[in-house]
Amino acid sequence: MLGDDRGGVTVEAAVAVCGLVAVLVLGVAAVMAVIGQLRCTDAAREAARLVARGEGARVSGVVEAIAPEGAQWTVRREGDTASVEVVVSRLGIELRAWAYAVVEPGVAGR
Repeated sequence: MLGDDRGGVTVEAAVAVCGLVAVLVLGVAAVMAVIGQLRCTDAAREAARLVARGEGARVSGVVEAIAPEGAQWTVRREGDTASVEVVVSRLGIELRAWAYAVVEPGVAGR
C-alpha cells in the first residue's frame, strides 16, 4: 500500500521529544554560563575592593571561594587604580570579568 501511515505518529513523537531535549540542554547550558559569568564578576569586584583597601594578600582566597573552579585572575595596580580580571572557560565558552577600584589614599604607598 502506497498511502499507509502506520507508525507515523510514533516517528513524529520521537522527533518532537528529541527537539525538546535539545532545547532543554541548551537552556541549562545558557543558565550555567550566566551563573558562571556572575560568579566571575563578583570575584573580580571583591578582589578589586581588597586590593584598593591594601588587603591584596587576601585576593587569592576570595577569588577561589567566589569564582568558578579553575578560574584564573590577574591583579594590576596602575597609579591610584586597581584592576582585577577573572577568566574561566566553561563548556567551550570563555567567561571573563573585569573590575576596577580607586586605591584608598593611605594605601597608595603599600
